[in-house]
Amino acid sequence: MSVKDRFFLERDKAVLVVIDVQEKLCLAMDDKILNKLTRNIAILLETAQELGIPALITEQYVKGLGATLPELKEKAGDAGYFEKMAFSCCGSTDFMKRLTSTGRTQVIITGMETHVCVLQTVIELRDAGFEVHVVRDAVMSRSKRNWQIAAEAMTLTGAVPTSTESVLFQLLKVAGTEEFKKLSKLVR
Repeated sequence: MSVKDRFFLERDKAVLVVIDVQEKLCLAMDDKILNKLTRNIAILLETAQELGIPALITEQYVKGLGATLPELKEKAGDAGYFEKMAFSCCGSTDFMKRLTSTGRTQVIITGMETHVCVLQTVIELRDAGFEVHVVRDAVMSRSKRNWQIAAEAMTLTGAVPTSTESVLFQLLKVAGTEEFKKLSKLVR
């Protein structure tokens, strides 16, 4: 695999995954960081909708942690929702069936908590042969130290660290298109 193939996202190969951004879990997060995370995930959900990229949203133990934040649900369009009890998304048979049924090999990861559900998902997806891109400004933990340790660990698995804007512009590829005009406004 070339360096370009490893690091560049392709819209026909990509899937967006939003992990456990749920109402009650968000109450334990730093508000300032949570607001940035929510904004960035909303941008990625809008991008996925516009570009025809499947989005999969997981919810950990909904009875205890609540549903996905309403502001993300409104941007999610026809995303698939998957309740889970395992920390890793890969522990959900339905999630894995849906992911593999897309035939896509690049997984864009967002959500929380970075050192628990996000990290375990990344490890299992890498082990299953997926190219994983972790959007570092769209994942969070309650503690910055836990976020940092998990970010390092995910990079060691071979996951590509990236940012919301990098994902957006890699998927767009060129300026001047109608898609570019619409989506680039999201990051201005």
